[in-house]
Amino acid sequence: MSTVRVQLESSVPRSPAELWDWSTSVEGVVTEMGPVLKLDFPEGMTHIPRDGSNLGRPLGDYRFLLFGVVPVDLSRLTFTEMEPGRRFVEQSPLLSMKSWRHERIITPSRDGSKIVDRLEFTPRFAGPVVGWIIERFFRHRHAVLRKHYRERRSVARGEQGAQRIHA
Repeated sequence: MSTVRVQLESSVPRSPAELWDWSTSVEGVVTEMGPVLKLDFPEGMTHIPRDGSNLGRPLGDYRFLLFGVVPVDLSRLTFTEMEPGRRFVEQSPLLSMKSWRHERIITPSRDGSKIVDRLEFTPRFAGPVVGWIIERFFRHRHAVLRKHYRERRSVARGEQGAQRIHA
């Protein structure tokens, strides 16, 4: 099974601080993922630890629910790197993946901020299909993010803001 790499970039007319708060909030994650997937965060949780505490230690086991109902995957949500206000890396064991790495970087831009999501993962089965699904899902997340903040168009990295490389 080959490793899939995907990178998406979006320009958003908001400050990096506002987008950092969004990107690390349960509300932001749930909004970006919906209505396609829901991650079942514990009740009362508002943000992932944003100060770098708990790095390398799972926050817990979280189910991915298709359309908020059907369990489709399980994640032991783990952040391995954190630069508060700028960047995080989530490397979580998933039932569906041999490996998973999601890096989000937020940088200032002339008109607000740029958000970059870099994904590197190795599906356990149906690599090309799973790769296609994950890429489309993250395109959806970026579209929701841009719409939420009434953005300008995505900064292109290949077709519609995505760049995909097979290794």
